This record gives sequence, C-alpha cells and structure tokens, in this order.
Amino acid sequence: MLNGLWLGFFLVAAISALAQWLVGGNAGIFAAMVESIFAMAKLSVEVMVLLFGTLTLWLGFLKIAEKAGIVEWLAKVLGPLFARLMPEVPPGHPALGLITMNFAANGLGLDNAATPIGLKAMRSLQELNPSSTTASNAQILFLVLNASSLTLLPVTIFMYRAQQGAPDPTMVFLPILLATSCSTLVGLLSVAVMQRLRLWDPVVLAYLIPGALLLGGFMAFLGTLSAAALASLSSILGNLTLFGVIMLFLVIGALRRVQVYEAFVEGAKEGFDVAKSLLPYLVAMLVAVGVLRASGALELALDGIRHAVTWMGLDTRFVEGLPTALVKPFSGSAARAMLIETMQTQGVDSFPALVAATIQGSTETTFYVLAVYFGAVGIQRVRHAVGCALLAELAGVIAAIFVCYWFFA
Repeated sequence: MLNGLWLGFFLVAAISALAQWLVGGNAGIFAAMVESIFAMAKLSVEVMVLLFGTLTLWLGFLKIAEKAGIVEWLAKVLGPLFARLMPEVPPGHPALGLITMNFAANGLGLDNAATPIGLKAMRSLQELNPSSTTASNAQILFLVLNASSLTLLPVTIFMYRAQQGAPDPTMVFLPILLATSCSTLVGLLSVAVMQRLRLWDPVVLAYLIPGALLLGGFMAFLGTLSAAALASLSSILGNLTLFGVIMLFLVIGALRRVQVYEAFVEGAKEGFDVAKSLLPYLVAMLVAVGVLRASGALELALDGIRHAVTWMGLDTRFVEGLPTALVKPFSGSAARAMLIETMQTQGVDSFPALVAATIQGSTETTFYVLAVYFGAVGIQRVRHAVGCALLAELAGVIAAIFVCYWFFA
C-alpha cells in the first residue's frame, strides 16, 4: 500500500511536470522539483531532531506512569466498561492493560509509540479469538477506537508547530480535543450498532453520560466566547494540561516510591529506539510530497476541489489543508509530510495550516492500522472494521473543519 502511494506521488509529479514543460512551456519546472528534493531532505533532518526529543521525553514520562501503577489503575477503572464493550475478554486479562496503555499513548499524541503497544494488545486479543483468520468483536472495537484517534494531548502536533516557528504551538489544543471526541463517538456508535452492544446498559451509561454532559456543557461555555477568547483559552488549557500531566506522573511516582529518574531514563531509551527508525520514512514521504507540490500536481487537484466547493457556495479557505486529510487514511508519515509542507507554504498559523494540524490530530491512518494490526495476527476477514473506521475518519475530518471555522475564521 505505502509502496504504491509513494511511487504514485512521483509518477503523478512526473506527468504533471512534463505537461507543464511541453504544453505550458515552463522549462524551469524540473529545476524546481530537484531543488524541492534537497530542501525536503534537509527539512526531514531538522524535524527529526525535535521528534527525537519529543518521543524520548514522553515515553520517559509514560514509563514513570506505568511503574507508578497509573496505567494499572486506569485498567481497573475502565474494567467494568470493557466488560460490557468487550464481553469475550475475561476480567483482569493482560489485553486490558495493554489496551489501556495503547489508549494512554494515543491520548498523549504518541502515535509512533502507541503502535508497538497496540500490536501486543492485538496479539493478546488473538489468544481469545476462536478463529485464526476472522476478526473478533473485541479486536474490531479496539481497532476502530484506534482509528478514531482519541487524542487528549497532541504533543507531536505541538512539536511540529513549534519546529515551524509557531509563537503558540498549543493553540490547536481545544479544536483537536473537540474533533477527536467527535470521531471517537462516531466510531464507538458505529461498532455498537454493528455488534449490537448494549450502550444503554447502566454501567456503560455511568461512563458515557458524565463525559457527554461534561463535553456538552464545555461546548456550551465555549459558544459564549469570541474567536480571540477561544484561541487564548485553547493556549492556556493546552499548556496547563501539558505541564499538569507531567507533574501528576512525577508526584504519584514519588509517592509510590518509584525511582522516577531511573524510570524516566528507561522509558526514554525506548523512545530513542522508536524515534531513530522514523527518519527514513520521514525523508521518503517529505521528498515525495515536495516533488508533488513543486510539479504543480497538488495545486491542480486542490483547484478541482476548490471549484466544487465554490460551486456549492461554500468558503474555500479550508481546501489548502485537505492534502493531510486525503493521505491520512493511507500513511501517517505522508500525512505528517503534508502537514509540515502546508505549514511551510501557507504559514504555520495560517487557516489552512491550522485545519491541517487539527485533522492530523483527530484522524488516524485507517488502512495502515488495518494492515499492520490485523496482519500481525494473520486476520484476513475484517468484517465491519473498515466501514466503521472510515466513518470515524470522515467524522473527524468534517468536525476538524467546522471547529477550525468556529475557533479561527
């Protein structure tokens, strides 16, 4: 899948460049494309330096949370809910702890770190699966919730914005939180319909209703604020939450007599190992996206979407942020490349860049997750997983666009 997508970028760029040269008389198009190749290779290394630090930092803190028992406590708190949503998983099964850790990593925006934990969780769920080739209900629910990208603290998005010079990297905190909540809710409801889960069960309602009331009340409060106040509140809450999570992990770790420094270093080493494997993928995708943009092919595709949006009488400012949404279902590295490229060409705090950042934080690489997670355990029949995951993905994109108009337009 990634092989075809990456090769397709270059082939489309080559066709577009030839058309511009032979039809449009633009002889400098090839020079622009070659210049873009080297510029994007340089940018990859610059982004990677900060990514090393971010993954190392947050996996260090996540290890403290794990050793302090926070993850185990979350598994116990969520146990009654999982018992209703995943009735085939026995209480106390190791899969529940791994699922909780995976959600914790995703919640912190550490998608690269969440993947190896998620693979362990999927293998653990496969041990309970009566079929070796057909996805179980629990595996489908776990995958769709992953594909819905529940991101409570998108630190990697903050990192990309900081690397591109954003004065306030956390400004997209609330938009991402609202959009990712929408995608997760749609993902959960779609699976519940397909699997006939009893969401009206008193225990399930005891978890869902307080969260829904809190989110609804919060959105009602946000509706009373101006755009400037919304952006300011998003920044304050983003920074406060970020530092608050760090202090929570450290204080609980210290109270539980965890050697927090040693635990941090242990987790940071894992983060370093995860990060160092990402550079080749980042270089490959950024270069391909750079060539696509320099050839004019990307702009041509966006022009088509822009004309369709104009014909419908809608505002077109969000269109420049759509490249991230178009490739996100297939490749996380391609979507990151599109996001970075949008921030570079449009400006880090431009409306399209804010839309792209919100989409990046509230959607997931659906087809990649399906291929990797199910492929790791030999699942061939995925049943309703694809439809539910894509529905959650679409909900996240639409919500991201609407929320950005609410906050930033």
